[in-house]
Amino acid sequence: MNTLNDLHKISSTFSNTEKMPVLFLGHGSPMNAIEENQFVAGFRSMAKTLPQPNAILCISAHWFTKGTKVTAMEMPRTIHDFGGFPKELFAVQYPAKGNPDIAIATKELLLPTEVELDHEWGLDHGAWSVIKHLYPEANVPVIQLSIDYSKSPQYHFELAQKLSALRHKGILIIGSGNIVHNLRLVDFYNMDIDNYGFDWAIEAREKVNSYLLDGNFQALIDYEKNGQALQLAIPTPEHYLPLIYTLGLKEKQEELSLFNDKLLGGSLSMTSVKIV
Repeated sequence: MNTLNDLHKISSTFSNTEKMPVLFLGHGSPMNAIEENQFVAGFRSMAKTLPQPNAILCISAHWFTKGTKVTAMEMPRTIHDFGGFPKELFAVQYPAKGNPDIAIATKELLLPTEVELDHEWGLDHGAWSVIKHLYPEANVPVIQLSIDYSKSPQYHFELAQKLSALRHKGILIIGSGNIVHNLRLVDFYNMDIDNYGFDWAIEAREKVNSYLLDGNFQALIDYEKNGQALQLAIPTPEHYLPLIYTLGLKEKQEELSLFNDKLLGGSLSMTSVKIV
């Protein structure tokens, strides 16, 4: 059930639109929600190129679940799912509405995969800390789709393809994570050095970017077989899999471009992707 006609049967909330872009945002530290830096400026600049969406579906690294869930509440709460940061960050609220109709449509599109309609989660910082720079007035409804930690990258790539009809309903689909993300090896003393990465991080970034720009998505799906640099860059999959969702939505004739394409603190990358 993944054609435009099927989607129309599910929800008449929105009429058909021009196909929306798809994004992967390297979200970095939660502090990006309140700091002014080149990366949040990059988010704002990119947002100016987007058509106004009817809603946002976000796949965040920070909702990693057994099974698949989608937020289905009218008003998702702002989740401060981190510790050790200033009180100013915990005070941030992002009061975007939800959209239960889109949650139900998403559930139906993903059949036969069972998707739970969730009324507890809300918006985690993987979602709100970056979306607030795209839509600071919180005037676009946001729902989140969780990542099933028991499934393979190939599974997630194929699941994402079933969401393509949402793009024709004015729904902006955003993956939020980080491609190079090894927190154990971060050089906190050198966080202010521009585009600073360890040798393995530089190699991983160059390899991934090459695959992205060449359209070699299978190599990215099979990242675990792709050398030591990628093993160090992706020690656990949760920040990487949102990229796989974004790539699963790319159609053959579409263009893929990179922005915020820099390393940070030795072992992190902020590289972000736009498909249109």
